[in-house]
Amino acid sequence: MATALPDLVKQLPRYAIVKPSAPSPSLIRGDLFSMNILLWVLQIVTALLYAASGLMKLFFFDKVTKDVPSFGVLPRPVWTALGILELLGTIALILPGLLKSYTGLTAIAAVVLCFESLLFIWVHIKYTEKTPIVMSVVLGVVMAFIAYGRFALSPL
Repeated sequence: MATALPDLVKQLPRYAIVKPSAPSPSLIRGDLFSMNILLWVLQIVTALLYAASGLMKLFFFDKVTKDVPSFGVLPRPVWTALGILELLGTIALILPGLLKSYTGLTAIAAVVLCFESLLFIWVHIKYTEKTPIVMSVVLGVVMAFIAYGRFALSPL
């Protein structure tokens, strides 16, 4: 009886025997490569947006406050600090990955900018400014994705 089982297995068609297999290394590398490119594109686009926003808060605040009533919610020094935070976040989104040094700062910057978006959502809701609310939500979600991507999916 012991020899009958191996003979039975030999008689099964080849497609009936399923061997577990891991994904091919080239497929895994391709997915990670694509994720890395997506994260870099998102980092660059959001860095440009946050740089423009930070510069506006630092140098053009008086001109912009006339058109946007929600800027009156927080005192001027807070807006200045947020502008500096955004410029530092812009640098931290790009520079560590380029230099391959302190790469964890990229994910930390994304988390900080995500929380800043939550603050802006609150400010704009208080004044029912729909377009800025949508923009802040989108930026917050993108920053959360970048943070998760750089922490877990495709670290630098």
